[in-house]
Order: sequence, then structure tokens, then C-alpha cells
Amino acid sequence: MNTLSPMINKNGRIDFGTHPALREIPSISLEEMDTIKLMNRIDTKYVTNENLLVEILTEAKNKGYRALEIAETKLCPYISTYYDTDNLAMYRDHHNKKLVRQKIRTRMYENSNTAFLEIKKKNNKGRTKKKRVEIDTAAFSDFRGDEQRNNFVTQNTGYQPQDIQPCLQTIFSRITLVNAAKTERLTIDTALRFVNVLNNVEKNLGNAVVIELKQDGRAKSEMKNILLDLRVKPLRMSKYCIGTALTNPSAPNHRFKLKIRKIEKIINQKL
Repeated sequence: MNTLSPMINKNGRIDFGTHPALREIPSISLEEMDTIKLMNRIDTKYVTNENLLVEILTEAKNKGYRALEIAETKLCPYISTYYDTDNLAMYRDHHNKKLVRQKIRTRMYENSNTAFLEIKKKNNKGRTKKKRVEIDTAAFSDFRGDEQRNNFVTQNTGYQPQDIQPCLQTIFSRITLVNAAKTERLTIDTALRFVNVLNNVEKNLGNAVVIELKQDGRAKSEMKNILLDLRVKPLRMSKYCIGTALTNPSAPNHRFKLKIRKIEKIINQKL
């Protein structure tokens, strides 16, 4: 007999797919979400835990936020594969605090059965630009057999396809919220797991939750006030870099150790 609460999953953690804190937030469609353009965007990341996420979602509903719903669910599974050179040049650029840097990844959106090849570039002013092109889902794990996609990478990054390889997969479930004024949206990643493609080492972030707030820099943010009231502080982090640091012993990680310790404190908090 299954004695688990419908809001607790088999791992003993909160199942946000069934939790009223998320279910009771009004929905927004993907089509409407795609119309929200934040031209003067500021991105801020936070790390918290599942207990506090329940409170964040409850407050968000009270403030008029809506949740993206796809295929009748507001908790969407994502898988990303990150690519890098043999010596992890892109990871090392981030680790060494190089201001201008980039990432190459493929991402699978399981609910819509679509996949994209994405390039993220950060400039020396901290602004991030993303370019992407749709790919066949069969190419998600390794796109390099597609000449057209190879050209896309070469033209936009300077890397040759033969110089990069799949290195790390990140697996998580995402909640996406948008405020009533449509001046900010936030992604909330839960159940984060990392699989190192090179050595098969797996790690997870337990009950940690990664929030990324994307807001119009000219508009007031109610979510920032919610997070401030709950004492959730900003913490810059890259899922690719943290995942690599945790799963690859040969990768330099001393500049990430403080962030990893902060995240571990969240992982070790009891629900």
C-alpha cells in the first residue's frame, strides 16, 4: 500500500506537479508567453529550497502571477546537453572569470517533443544573448552529424564541430511564471541532476531550487520583494559549471567552492 502523500514523490520530496501551491496559479499559454519581450532585460539568479518554494508560489498567486502550462502541466521536464573542448575551454573561461564567454548546448523540451541547438553569449557588460535553431530530437545527444547545424555553430562561435564534444547533461523540471503586468518572468528549476557524459558520474542537488528572474529594468519587481521578505538572496551560478565541478575531478573548481558550499547548505536543510 502506498502511504505517500500525493504531494510527496517517491524520493520523499515535494511533488510540485500535484501541489496546490502550483496548481492554483492561473495558467498562461506558450503562445501568449512568447509575446512577452523584455527589451531592457536584467537577469538575477537565486538558490533556495523546496519548502520556501511553496511559500514563493503561494505569494506569487496572491500577486497575480500566472504559470506556463504545456500539455496540461505546469511542471515541465527539460534535458540539456552541454558541449565543450577536450580541455573544457568554455568551462575554464567561466571559472577564470573571463567576462566575454559562451556556451553551446542542445535542449530537449519533452512536453512538446522539440529540441534546439542553442548558443549563449555573455558580453563584458554582463548581458546575455541567445541564438537557437531547431534540430531533430534524434540529434539532441550529439548534433554534429548535421552539416547545417555545424555551420550554425562555426558561424556563431568560432568553434569547429570537431573541436567540441558532449560533456554534461543537466536534467530538471521547470516552472515558468509571468507577472500580471508582463514586465517580468521567472524560471524555477527543481529536481536538478547532472550526468557527466565523459565519465558517467552522476550528482544531484537534492531539494535545492534554482530561480532565474528576468525583468524589465525599468519596472518594479514584486517577485524581488517576495524573495527579499523570505530572505532568499541572489546567487550567481551556472548549472553547467556547477555540474561539471561536481562530476569531473580533473576540472579546476576552486573558484566555485564557495558557491558549492552555499548550495550544499540548502541541500542539507530538512524538509
